[in-house]
Amino acid sequence: MKLLASLLTAAALAAPVLPAFAAGESPATKPQAAKPDLAKGEASFGAVCVACHAADGNSTIAANPKLAQQHPEYLLKQLQDFKSGKRNNAIMKGFASALSDDDMKNIAWWVASKPAKPGFAKDKDLVMLGERIYRGGIADRQIAACAGCHSPNGAGIPVQYPRLSGQHADYVAAQLVAFRDGVRTNSPQMTQVAAKLNDREIRAVADYIAGLR
Repeated sequence: MKLLASLLTAAALAAPVLPAFAAGESPATKPQAAKPDLAKGEASFGAVCVACHAADGNSTIAANPKLAQQHPEYLLKQLQDFKSGKRNNAIMKGFASALSDDDMKNIAWWVASKPAKPGFAKDKDLVMLGERIYRGGIADRQIAACAGCHSPNGAGIPVQYPRLSGQHADYVAAQLVAFRDGVRTNSPQMTQVAAKLNDREIRAVADYIAGLR
């Protein structure tokens, strides 16, 4: 009996250690996230988004953001935040609430695949101030440089920080004011930065970003 027990113990120790899977599941059958369907994204964008953001995502309305070439993960998060109410906008909540997660993903990846059109700075008196803040921040008030997160050319950092290059100045300024005034609350980092900026500095940064490329 002792010999049998020893043999059984040895066999158990020698057995290969395999990862645990749910019943009926194997590595080959593990569910994988569906890839974005760009054709469906284009159709949904045309049905829901085109009136405000233009057919290729390059909005011609200064109050509405350009979406073309934006990081898709960022766009997806914003749509989810609009739907949940984490980002407060009555118009966008209405549109986002009608979209499924797959719809949002398809739209985000499709519009991100469209090339962004460049913008232009307009206020010569402010653009130099905007450049100083964007590139160097304001050290004595502990305001970080925008370039640290959004990159020197405004391309942003995929997943983490949005692309800003060429974005409408009116839209950027409105978002900075919203962050500063506690209207937009879905980015603690931006709330902290915007809280330290005055109206003139916000207009300057926004105008500089519009011409950034």
